[in-house]
Amino acid sequence: MFRALTVFLFAAAAAAQPADQAKADLQQRIAAIRQSIAHNQQQLRQYSWTETVEMVLKGETKKREQNDCSYGPDGKVVKNPIGTPAPPAKKGLKGKIAKNKIEDLKEYMDRVGSLMRRYVPPDPQAMQAAFQSGKASLTPGSGVVSFVDYAKPGDKVTLAFDVQAKAIRSFNVATYLDDPKDAVNLQADFSALPDGTNYLEHSVLVATAKELQIKTTNSGYHK
Repeated sequence: MFRALTVFLFAAAAAAQPADQAKADLQQRIAAIRQSIAHNQQQLRQYSWTETVEMVLKGETKKREQNDCSYGPDGKVVKNPIGTPAPPAKKGLKGKIAKNKIEDLKEYMDRVGSLMRRYVPPDPQAMQAAFQSGKASLTPGSGVVSFVDYAKPGDKVTLAFDVQAKAIRSFNVATYLDDPKDAVNLQADFSALPDGTNYLEHSVLVATAKELQIKTTNSGYHK
């Protein structure tokens, strides 16, 4: 009886060791990600850059605009439009219909924008909270960390982190508006400036219900 109990306890302890190590590895990885985010947010405040945004609706490019971007004293990004303003809207019935469609889409995009601000930029506190609630995982042998129920029930955030460079390489979000059928997905790819500062180079936001894509590219960084 005593021998059997000893064997059982030994086996249980042996099984617990890999689980404890996995948890420690995950905590270490999240700590490195949080440190990287804090460092890069500070570094990026020295820079100005050009943002190019393209809106594609049902496969057709509807709008393209560029902005000069930089951080203001309050730490928020300030955007100044580049180029000429959009041409005046068409008059008559067709113009009214087009205007109504644009207003409906604008309202929808405002909601999508509000939703995505819960995910972007990556929030170190939210990541830590997900870890503490047992909703974070590390893919063995890779730098990929996943979070579920990150900002909404049933959502998922996947982040690829380069351990050697101490930098985020990609950040993907799978979420939704009011209903899971109204899916909203974001794929974001990061790159590095000459001084090593990590920045969001390109992203594609897809709102499936509206067959809408928002493509954003950041370029021309300078101090």
